Amino acid sequence: MKTVILCGGQGTRIRDVADNIPKPMIPIGGIPILWHIMKYYSDWSYKDFILCLGYKSNVIKDFFLNYSSHTNDFTISLNNSEPIKYHGTSTNIDWNVTLAETGLNSMTGARVRKIKKYLCDDENFMLTYGDGLGDINIKELVNFHNSHGKILTVTGVRPPGRFGELVCNDSGLATEFNEKPQTTGGLISGGFFVCKREIFDYLDKNDDLVFEKEPIKSLVKENQMMVYEHKNFWQPMDTYREYILLNDYFAQGNAPWILK
Repeated sequence: MKTVILCGGQGTRIRDVADNIPKPMIPIGGIPILWHIMKYYSDWSYKDFILCLGYKSNVIKDFFLNYSSHTNDFTISLNNSEPIKYHGTSTNIDWNVTLAETGLNSMTGARVRKIKKYLCDDENFMLTYGDGLGDINIKELVNFHNSHGKILTVTGVRPPGRFGELVCNDSGLATEFNEKPQTTGGLISGGFFVCKREIFDYLDKNDDLVFEKEPIKSLVKENQMMVYEHKNFWQPMDTYREYILLNDYFAQGNAPWILK
């Protein structure tokens, strides 16, 4: 099953971090968040990717065209007397990556529609965003999708709080403080979709088609969307604080999206 990743939107720029690069290329531990997302899927044995490119697509293309030099130390002979010698093991990653230009100003629905030809005759495919991480059990997600027979499965998550949560007793004495709590309200879409091929029947030819609007609303109306509830870690990277948070997880060696 192929995994489609939306990497083309201009989206929200993270000040002083993403001024000159697309958000999927913002580094976590020196490696783009896009790579971390792909590595997570590949650790579940899904290694065939389609990247929907748009804004600054040349940056993403360059990363994969020059993958070994971007992810390893290397020694190079400038007179070409010796081949480049790479120092590291990341070149052993066995991914198949299709980089597809889906338009500079296309919205998410249009981007998905434009990669249909690269899915060949696949009955199902996975779809997610290039700026969010989680520790979703991909095997359970796919099994859930296959079990219900509906067109679309979305991973429902509880968004992390953006402010510290104070808990106090009746007298005002603080009894608990959570720096980054999860909200206790309803679920939101966390991406990590699984789609049946019939999803393309809901994607018209307009470049301004937003996947999360008309297509999903129509699927809900027709009882064709199911929610896979994920109760554990999920974190988008929309702000500088979230950028720092994800890098701290990685630096401290306890990144939830890295399978042990």
